[in-house]
Amino acid sequence: MPVLVMKFGGTSVATLDRIRRAAKRVGVEVSKGYDVIVIVSAMSGKTNELVGWVNETSPLYDAREYDAVVSSGENVTAGLMALTLQEMDIPARSWQGWQVPVKTTSAHSSARIEEIPSANITAKFAEGMKVAVVAGFQGVSPEGRITTLGRGGSDTTAVAFAAAFEAVRCDIYTDVDGVYTTDPRVSAKARKLDKIAFEEMLELASLGAKVLQTRSVELAMRYKVKLRVLSSFEEQSDEAGTLVCAEEEIMESNVVSGVAFSRDEAKMTLVSVADRPGIAAAIFTALSEGGVNVDMIVQNISEEGRTDMTWSCPVDQIKRAEKAMDDAKTAGTINFNEVIADMDVAKVSVVGIGMRSHTGVAAKMFQVLSNEGINIKVITTSEIKISVLIDRKYMELAVQALHDAFELDKVA
Repeated sequence: MPVLVMKFGGTSVATLDRIRRAAKRVGVEVSKGYDVIVIVSAMSGKTNELVGWVNETSPLYDAREYDAVVSSGENVTAGLMALTLQEMDIPARSWQGWQVPVKTTSAHSSARIEEIPSANITAKFAEGMKVAVVAGFQGVSPEGRITTLGRGGSDTTAVAFAAAFEAVRCDIYTDVDGVYTTDPRVSAKARKLDKIAFEEMLELASLGAKVLQTRSVELAMRYKVKLRVLSSFEEQSDEAGTLVCAEEEIMESNVVSGVAFSRDEAKMTLVSVADRPGIAAAIFTALSEGGVNVDMIVQNISEEGRTDMTWSCPVDQIKRAEKAMDDAKTAGTINFNEVIADMDVAKVSVVGIGMRSHTGVAAKMFQVLSNEGINIKVITTSEIKISVLIDRKYMELAVQALHDAFELDKVA
């Protein structure tokens, strides 16, 4: 039988009633002739509760025991989903990560999937099981310990299973009914996309769109797994939701497909650093070793052998960045006057595969922001995206203005 993967997030399985609703959706797919692999998250709020218990019990916790505790939320959901399906006379069985097994690295709380052998579940399908309910977010290390994949890991689990079992599709059920041109809470004109290319979705996810976890999109793109984002709370049709697929499957699209934004950005500037070969490597090696995720980078004009280096990073990593720079200065690898952090900024980006073959997107974006009196602090580009750093108070205005200017409320 063809295999279909269905993933249900925490809000989709938050209560027993919602688990029953999700189980009915699974039953519909079983009736179509699919063998179904269901990936479940912990019930909404449960993982945060478990993390809180760990921190309260042991602030300097053993990462192996942390994973043992926080992975238990998915185990509960998987068992309840399997029981619900059995009550509907659908042959179902729950699977924990180690039973599959989902083989991962040993990096507890941020493990990466290395292999998912299909033999065990395939054998059970052959024996008459119709649904394998798998606890998402978890796996097993080479040492035989439970591991977790980090926040959003259930999305990654689902895509990895779809790749391993050559599934016809991977359906991600969440609390939104698809991928929009921007956040509908910011722009009332936001439009749901029927299809979006992997590369566009990857950019949007990495730039602040919360619909899909970045690692899951990377995995889907690598293995050509068709993803469909759907709502758990609305009636479905075969055309429901948004299909994330290869660029070739999209007949025509707007030059710009979406506007993404991130409020939690900071702009940091290293003032008066020596302008010499290797200085950039020294700065960003220190930041990398300090666990700082750098995004935008600008080096200012050099004067008298000194320059300023500016970069953006998440707000919650400012202290790490400051410590990394201070440590590097103490060690003598970098010489500078001061580090300035500006936390009152936001990143706004336009994304679209159509930008490859159309000119003038950057000019139009910058003119729109100029017309609204919005000053650009930092700019960065790729083949299919342009991002700017602006004052945070102008973020919503910028998103709305760009959405209107590129006519994203209209179908191509």
